Amino acid sequence: MDIKRAYRFRFYPTSEQITVLAQTFGCARFIYNHMLRLRSDAWMKRHEHISYHETSAALTIMKKMPDYTWLNEVSSVPLQQSLRHLQTAFGNFFAKRSSYPTFKCKDGNQSATYTDSAFQWNGKTLKLAKMKETLNIIFSRTLPKAAKVTTVTVSKDTAGRYFVNFLCDDAVSVKVPVNNQIGIDLGLTHFAILSNGEKIASPNVLRQNETKLVRLQRRLSRKQKGSCNRAKAKWKIARLHAKIADTRKDFLHKLSSRLIDENQVIAMESLAVSNMQKNHCLARSISDAGWGEFVRMLAYKAQWYGRTLVQIDRWYPSSKRCSDCGHIVSKMPLNIREWTCPECGSIHDRDVNAARNVLTAGLAELVCGENVSPVLL
Repeated sequence: MDIKRAYRFRFYPTSEQITVLAQTFGCARFIYNHMLRLRSDAWMKRHEHISYHETSAALTIMKKMPDYTWLNEVSSVPLQQSLRHLQTAFGNFFAKRSSYPTFKCKDGNQSATYTDSAFQWNGKTLKLAKMKETLNIIFSRTLPKAAKVTTVTVSKDTAGRYFVNFLCDDAVSVKVPVNNQIGIDLGLTHFAILSNGEKIASPNVLRQNETKLVRLQRRLSRKQKGSCNRAKAKWKIARLHAKIADTRKDFLHKLSSRLIDENQVIAMESLAVSNMQKNHCLARSISDAGWGEFVRMLAYKAQWYGRTLVQIDRWYPSSKRCSDCGHIVSKMPLNIREWTCPECGSIHDRDVNAARNVLTAGLAELVCGENVSPVLL
């Protein structure tokens, strides 16, 4: 199967490369913000639609103006790619996949994208346009020899770390079919409860570092704005947030890969995570769990490796239904973690029973295509 795959590595630039990257990041950010303002004003004031081609022509004119000659000091490719990213952002907005595009901030994550005409890659070293030396990349793994690098994205996060992403045309092979199926019930006390009875503990990365994060944020609030000490305090907070995000992503990747390797069919509920986060009592815990990212990882890995991911209706009464006889109780408060079926007398662990029902419903939907959301009386 032919896919687009990104490989991410950390690199350590020289002082000269830091200067070039800072200029490139700034110019790419300026073009994105400038054209976003141009397109927004054109619509709000004159109801005029400005396309990508018109912004590209406007960029060419800008680079010839005396006030914007500094745009010529960096490679033109990242500037052109900023316009493409803006066009993609508007496309996602009109397709109702995201909110309206927002302006980029110089204190946030910075990035610049280079196409094959603006970098040199020989399989071992990478050299970007406007740079004299190759990047000092720490390769944690080797890129496949058959993979063709199409674009390179250089980024800098708020913790001051530099990364390079290789987007490649790659091919993956389907994994050997297995006879296992699994149902997953996501939770907060345990991250995931499987239909085979296994309970996977939640990493709670944010909760574990919450005390340290609060202490650093209080120190930041006492620093004078614009001072070097305030900049150091912000960097410490950013570094802690980066550690939290990396730990969470590592956990989600390992768990999703394990489930894909061991099971042919994976069933789970289709959760509306954004709506669930409106509950202010649970919003932080839900965000810390990373349910949405976990489902995204399972979806693309299942597509890559020939597995099947089934998401049943979110209103299916998986917790109220007896997995042995199918009886549905009228109420099941959250404080009840174990219950006995009044019909057949089976004793159920609430979460394990829900996972088994999710698997049964997922297989029924997969095989029969039936509606697995019965109407409750």
